[in-house]
Amino acid sequence: LQCLVRLREPGEDSVVSRLEVVTLPCRLSGDLPVRSCARELQLPTHEWPHTGPLGQFDVGVVASFGRLLSEDLILQFPYGVLNVHPSCLPRWRGPAPIVHTVLHGDKITGVTIMEIKPKRFDVGPIIKQEELAVPPCCTAKELEVMLSKMGANMVNLFLKNLPESLKNKKEQPKEGVTFAPKITIAKSCIKWEEQTAVQVIQLHRAIGSMFPLQTLWKGSAVKLLDFVEVHNIPGFADQVLNDRGAVPGSLLYHKLSQTLIARCKEGWIGIKTVILKKKLTAVDFYNGYMHSWFQQNSKTVHQECRFQTLKLNTAKKTLKEKMI
Repeated sequence: LQCLVRLREPGEDSVVSRLEVVTLPCRLSGDLPVRSCARELQLPTHEWPHTGPLGQFDVGVVASFGRLLSEDLILQFPYGVLNVHPSCLPRWRGPAPIVHTVLHGDKITGVTIMEIKPKRFDVGPIIKQEELAVPPCCTAKELEVMLSKMGANMVNLFLKNLPESLKNKKEQPKEGVTFAPKITIAKSCIKWEEQTAVQVIQLHRAIGSMFPLQTLWKGSAVKLLDFVEVHNIPGFADQVLNDRGAVPGSLLYHKLSQTLIARCKEGWIGIKTVILKKKLTAVDFYNGYMHSWFQQNSKTVHQECRFQTLKLNTAKKTLKEKMI
């Protein structure tokens, strides 16, 4: 979307004389943001696999498209088809590079403009690449905004010197290849016995805007929102959480900051809001579901008062099940 808007901006230095848009089919209710934007900009649009008039454009630009392009299609463009990819390739090839950047705690990311190869994803020669330091505590959504603007500016500058830029392309190095597979809702289930507090916080920052993290409370699925790191909880004493037989998933309530404290494989995390049938603050959850365990001693870990790992059945439904 950012690339489209940037290329359409009027100005004396604009190099784009004609622009048309190809979008994926919309499976959900409502319209696709790119299609809505193209309509507002009065740009001709086509729905994949229809690509509009062939042989009439100098170059194709692909951003977050997610479909393989044939050699015949690519050859319709004298300067080929370029992809704007939000990572420093060959790191994080695939459909979810920004999510995996945050999930794995990368300090550096960036944008790569690369040449598309027929029937291949993210393996073509690098034409231009710029790096960006990942801000501390950055979410995938925040990073997406930064990288989309960065990529849009790179494309605009690149097109102004297109032939010369293409001469400087170089093959991707064979070392440092990593893959960024698509994220499913199953990834949102916290594995208390396997994940550290740092990993849970990173998971929340990476996928929380798509899928709230989930867990199990007494047989019911619970969504956890508004995570905080323990060292950021005001008035919290680290020694309160030293061992005391806490198992992964164990819950305490920190009254001063009104925060639920959950034990991970290593370390603890704070939670401000949960959804169990309805949205509840940590205070509401404590009063409604935890209070009876802590009447005598609020600092004692109770083995029964704990979250457990939720396991979602992600098997594909049969045709019969879908019809039902």
